Amino acid sequence: MRPSVLDPLFAPVTTLSGVGPKLGKVLDRFLGSETQAARVVDLMFHLPSGAVDRRPSPSIADAPIGDIATFTARVSEHRAAPAGKAKAPYRIIVEDETGDVTLVFFHADSRHLAQNLPIGAYRIISGKLELWEGMRQMVHPERVLDPKLAASLPAFEPVYPLTEGIGARVMMRIVQAAAERCPEMPEWQDPAFLAKSDFPPFRQAVEALHHPADRKAAEGDTVARRRIGYDELLASQIALALVRRQQKKIAGRATSGDGGIRFRIQSALPFALTEGQQKAIADIHSDMAKPERMLRLLQGDVGSGKTVVALMAMAAAAEAGRQSVLMAPTEILARQHAERLAPLAEKAGLKLALLTGREKGAGRRQVLEGLANGSIDIAVGTHALFQEGVAFHDLALAVVDEQHRFGVHQRLLLGSKGEAVDVLVMTATPIPRTLALTWFGDMDVSILSEKPAGRKPIVTRAISSERYDEVVGAIGRAIESGAQAYWVCPLVQESDTLDVAAAQERYEALREIFGAKVGLLHGQMPGREKDAAMAGFVAGDTRILVSTTVIEVGVDVPNASVMVIEHAERFGLAQLHQLRGRIGRGSAASTCLLLYKGPLGPIAEARLTIMRETEDGFRIAEEDLRLRGEGEVLGTKQSGSPDWRIARPETDGDLLAAARDDARLLIERDPHLETPRGQAIRALLYLFERDVAIRLLRAG
Repeated sequence: MRPSVLDPLFAPVTTLSGVGPKLGKVLDRFLGSETQAARVVDLMFHLPSGAVDRRPSPSIADAPIGDIATFTARVSEHRAAPAGKAKAPYRIIVEDETGDVTLVFFHADSRHLAQNLPIGAYRIISGKLELWEGMRQMVHPERVLDPKLAASLPAFEPVYPLTEGIGARVMMRIVQAAAERCPEMPEWQDPAFLAKSDFPPFRQAVEALHHPADRKAAEGDTVARRRIGYDELLASQIALALVRRQQKKIAGRATSGDGGIRFRIQSALPFALTEGQQKAIADIHSDMAKPERMLRLLQGDVGSGKTVVALMAMAAAAEAGRQSVLMAPTEILARQHAERLAPLAEKAGLKLALLTGREKGAGRRQVLEGLANGSIDIAVGTHALFQEGVAFHDLALAVVDEQHRFGVHQRLLLGSKGEAVDVLVMTATPIPRTLALTWFGDMDVSILSEKPAGRKPIVTRAISSERYDEVVGAIGRAIESGAQAYWVCPLVQESDTLDVAAAQERYEALREIFGAKVGLLHGQMPGREKDAAMAGFVAGDTRILVSTTVIEVGVDVPNASVMVIEHAERFGLAQLHQLRGRIGRGSAASTCLLLYKGPLGPIAEARLTIMRETEDGFRIAEEDLRLRGEGEVLGTKQSGSPDWRIARPETDGDLLAAARDDARLLIERDPHLETPRGQAIRALLYLFERDVAIRLLRAG
């Protein structure tokens, strides 16, 4: 049960003064999720991205030109727009003994201005001060205050990330109202560590973040931010420590064989294993042969050969007379895994079966019976593998592909389908070292840094959408020479609100030019139509496959050597890298065209630049982390905003190391968190919503 001290923070945002149903819906879309409306705590952790310096200048003459200026002046004159010139602005002259400033208002309400800025009154004015024809002017001042209210204008005003429907002043007001709800929390940090780090209490740190003393306090690495960041890291590391403890509760079981099946598979491979693959296979087999349970992450860039490593691990389980499963995040990827692995499994004498949500009737019953009686050695499928009703005769190994698409609790569910199941998780999204420690601190890690021999570099170009006709012409020449191409669009159908190419629309446009050579694939199509579209492209019947990001992971068509990503500026770096990884898998030279619509913002421009410069997934991951934040650690959300997450593992390596050590010692000394500090830690886990840890604590 959540500690009652946190109840004010977990109330809906509509309980805050001034947040009605309409504003609440905007905040739900901005800070909530599909299953959870926005709460006060979400606003409290919505941190400033910067601050505006509103410190007053001594006089108008001293006020900075071209920057935010704040000064006190007397209203001396109102100049209404000339008759017949409705678009002309309303001007008000304010002055002090050193000079004057013209305040400019377009579409002005003259009565309101007369009340707010009466002639002869003194006002505090704040806004961007500029020169116009040699005269000082300020267009639409941001703040106009009676000097009696000077104390209400902060010297440094925090600036928060915004969304459509919420202005800057409203956001500041409601976020600070949320921060005021923060209660005095029981202290979960070690007193000695607090003293050494000079960390303030939690509530005081929250207040400091939302009331910055200077610009650095809003933007930089301050004591308050480090305090809250450390709390977040500690919550993550304690959650991972609890997962490790849960894994250790169940005794392991050694799984080893004579190597015969593995030898037959390796002999059937049309290529030699890389050194990285051989080392990863050796590490996995060593883990499986031990009496402790294996929990290993296999991390490799796109095209580095993770699936073969997984097959060799599953072969080792079969040699011991036990079963394995390979779980993929999408049905397309699961079916492709099954199709590619089945011939190798058959040559090695293994029986492989596919199980997804689409399998029905007699076929599904036959698979379930084979899993239950042990006649099926390897099951490949989607999340359907860990649902109720799926039982295994003797499950030894669970392989989870594209780990970032699943939560830790799903990994635990799959691992509970047998006795002492070893778990191997794979990710094709390279992860920086410090972030790997954060996300996967409960695992051993194997890295595949090489690509199979013969892979050629992919030429990547960024092209303006204004050159669309040139791109279509280049695609035509490519397919005439025997190549195949992907054309990826962000949406399935046209959108009235987004000016983004739709897959359906692009398919129809390209089909008018290339006819039946164009196919269509997207996630809203029925399963059999998706299979047919993919099969037609694999067979070469269609030469251009227009698709959404459903092809992002795992899809492997060696003859496809051209990739067009339309509206590339709207994709994240990791997704662009994954999509590009669908080509360059054969012997032909490959080209990726990033079709963008300008003008580009700085982040979008940085993404496209790094994509042109490198294919190194680990370098791309570092840049992606810098640009967009680390996302959820123990959930399935893998993208975030640097402003929404407090901890910064890429720069806070010392904090991360301290949090790991503190979490380990805490769980060793107080495994059920029953001491006073342990109870405070429970509040910390709820505060940062480490749901896996909370579930494990509830289960004892």
